[in-house]
Amino acid sequence: MSGTYVLVIDLSRATTIEIGALGDRKFTAGAYAYVGSAFGPGGFSRVERHRELAAGERETRHWHVDYLLGHPAARLEAAITFPDVDRECELATRLPGESVPGFGASDCDCEAHLLDAPTAAAVRTAAIDTGGVVDG
Repeated sequence: MSGTYVLVIDLSRATTIEIGALGDRKFTAGAYAYVGSAFGPGGFSRVERHRELAAGERETRHWHVDYLLGHPAARLEAAITFPDVDRECELATRLPGESVPGFGASDCDCEAHLLDAPTAAAVRTAAIDTGGVVDG
């Protein structure tokens, strides 16, 4: 199964993280929402891969969000999926929060696909209200 997904991430403390080619980025403590697509090989198995990385069971980082998820202060709170629809760019502008410029949007014209969100609950509620399904 493939589609679009939203990862709800909690960062327990402010920190600076090297995000691949983006370089060092400062993050405040709090909730973040990452919007991604899973239309390639394996579909939503990409969400499971993100879970494994966040749990410390995987080291290889492929995408910007992997650097955030792999930081000890980060915790993956929830994954919400939108099966069989491409809503990545729409959700990146529609969900609550402020864009983190350049993060996760290297293959489109969006400002970012990572949002500094008001709360994890606000993102979860908004994603579900727009048709998402809590994964796992």
